[in-house]
Amino acid sequence: MILEYFLEQKPLYYDVIDYERMPKAYAKIRQHFKIPKIIHIVGTNGKGTTGRFLAQMLRANGLHVGHYTSPHILKFNERIWLDGADVSDTILEEAHQTLLSWLDADVANSLSYFEYTTLLAMVIFSQHCEYVVLEAGLGGEYDATNIFPKILSIVTPIGIDHQAFLGESIEAIAQTKINSVCTDVVLAKQYAKEVYPIAQARTKQYGAHMYSVEAFFDEKTKNELSNALSFLQLPPFLEENFKTALCALRVLGYDMAQERLDFNVLNGRCQKIFPHVTIDVGHNAMAAEVFESENFLGKRVFLVYNSYKDKDFTAILKILQPIIHTLLVIEIQSPRAASQNDIYAAALALGIKTEPFCGIDEDKEYLVFGSFSVVEAFLKGVK
Repeated sequence: MILEYFLEQKPLYYDVIDYERMPKAYAKIRQHFKIPKIIHIVGTNGKGTTGRFLAQMLRANGLHVGHYTSPHILKFNERIWLDGADVSDTILEEAHQTLLSWLDADVANSLSYFEYTTLLAMVIFSQHCEYVVLEAGLGGEYDATNIFPKILSIVTPIGIDHQAFLGESIEAIAQTKINSVCTDVVLAKQYAKEVYPIAQARTKQYGAHMYSVEAFFDEKTKNELSNALSFLQLPPFLEENFKTALCALRVLGYDMAQERLDFNVLNGRCQKIFPHVTIDVGHNAMAAEVFESENFLGKRVFLVYNSYKDKDFTAILKILQPIIHTLLVIEIQSPRAASQNDIYAAALALGIKTEPFCGIDEDKEYLVFGSFSVVEAFLKGVK
């Protein structure tokens, strides 16, 4: 069965996750893999852009590099970046047939969408790459990506998200994510102080070293970086992700000349697709705070929005309220989609003017935000 149809039969989301399924499947086929050097990324926000920055930096050093990220926006191939481009359909299909030949049929069919595609990506990377930047999906300790040996971990900012699986507090969520660390770790700037002692305790447990991005660069380098990054015109949070990637690059023993610090940002991350339209796949309170306090401070925008039912959309709308002129609710196709009536009710309670999304006007400024599904629906509608 070809990959597209094979994946269509797998549900994207589960109410209960079987944490034993992936390790057992990998153990049966481990001998087939020649694992590249893996940098594992966990965290709540910033994993995708930090990973892509690092992958591009390693590639600029003449290395063969893969980057695994999720989910995708428009096409599955976006999840597997290989030496500067999304993987081709041909390589994907060849890897799929190879993986099916290694796995028993019942095992292949039992694996979740994310579990199977993680193994699929590693089939490709093991054939082509020296380094792989591997982004965790939901968590850390029990994430499908955590079965592979790693040479370095990166912890991006940790906040409240996916509480049903990870815990209700910052401490619980951070512990679950950081429990994936078993070697040296690069710790990005954190906005929750509770994360630092958990990361320090974990690295001490393994006799590893923790590199704090905030303390890594000397003042001279910080000034040079500030000047170099000013030309890229990145939002402040993307600058932080860039610094995290550069810190990891240097920990790995590589570097970049300042004049070469010019890379493409992963699609859908604070991306201006028109002068008056910004799209972002952010979907939690931490991401909302960035837009309210940094990117759109002092502005009033038309917010194209929807949410998954497991997200606290009331809290998110409350954070974004100062920058919202009108909330435009867009329809999304997802079994996780929240009830539109609930979103309208939440907006009404906050006194936010709300309408269904019907299109865009050139004389209004828009922020498209809420999830990958929101950005996908918007882009398909624009096209």
